[in-house]
Amino acid sequence: MSIDITSFLKSAVDAEASDIFFVAGLPATYKVNGTLHHIGDRLMPSDTETLIRDIYKMAGDRPIDHFLAEGDDDFSFAVPGLSRFRVSTYKQRGSLAAVIRVIAFDLPDPNELGIPPIVLSLANATKGLILVTGPAGNGKSTTLACLVDRINSSRANHIITLEDPIEFLHRHKQSIVSQREISTDTNNYLKALRASLRQSPDVILLGEMRDYETIQTAMTAAETGHLVLSSLHTIGAANTISRIIDVFEPSQQRQISIQLSMVLHAVVSQQLVPAKDGSLIPAFEIMIMTPAISNMIRDNKIHQIEGVIYTSAKEDMISMDNSLLQLYKSGKITAETALQYCTNIEMMKKKVF
Repeated sequence: MSIDITSFLKSAVDAEASDIFFVAGLPATYKVNGTLHHIGDRLMPSDTETLIRDIYKMAGDRPIDHFLAEGDDDFSFAVPGLSRFRVSTYKQRGSLAAVIRVIAFDLPDPNELGIPPIVLSLANATKGLILVTGPAGNGKSTTLACLVDRINSSRANHIITLEDPIEFLHRHKQSIVSQREISTDTNNYLKALRASLRQSPDVILLGEMRDYETIQTAMTAAETGHLVLSSLHTIGAANTISRIIDVFEPSQQRQISIQLSMVLHAVVSQQLVPAKDGSLIPAFEIMIMTPAISNMIRDNKIHQIEGVIYTSAKEDMISMDNSLLQLYKSGKITAETALQYCTNIEMMKKKVF
């Protein structure tokens, strides 16, 4: 069978799909609000190879040899007048496959997405480390893009983004925005991050903190007066802090705890949950650094942080369960959804039933 790739991408964008899948043995598929929709006939390995070669042509005739040799590739491309697309190609069962994330040209409206003002106000910070965490595909990149746009719109900074690949395109507003794509503009995160410190940055967006060298360099950048924004695939502030410390050798962990207690400004954890209207809506845990939390990190009492967030009466601190409870009380999600995504089921049951 033959699929016109441009027409298929257009139909997926028109359907407001978040992801597109080309995998042999299934029809071409796209995901809308967490539901998979199969389009047309089942794809054979020769069909997926044709589609993927077409995608590489659309991405400025990107060479496909590296992918064929290595079995994995990540890149992005744009179709004028339609959308941007983030592509991950891979081999499975000896055939070629691809997952494509649909990214709008325009930056998303944080109000429409349900990103609370407390999260957006983090853009007022001028130094320190701000982490946005959560499972893959739960909107971390979108939240980070909204923070960058808020800074770009409100002050004259040099913002450097290091991404793999670039998702949202930022126009220069009050700030200068230098966007660097890993493997296209630079070899790797660590090299780009070290170089960025010589490029007069005020704000550095690091797409993901992947290893101890990158984490250490990011923390040093935050320590020397820069604002560093980054993401991790963790859920909850306490888990995030533990994950960062555990990346290091035991002999270094005490020093890293002290450093982290001084540079960390906030941790925002988010997950997308099904809303009553069939869409997906974000729930947030927000931890803002306080002297008490700083002491807990320094004294290795990280397990106590969850309790501080849960019982906090401050408006700028909220636990994931309280965020879900607010969504439930405002009629946006069902009690079953609140229970499915919460961390303390017994406590949530008492509050929703």
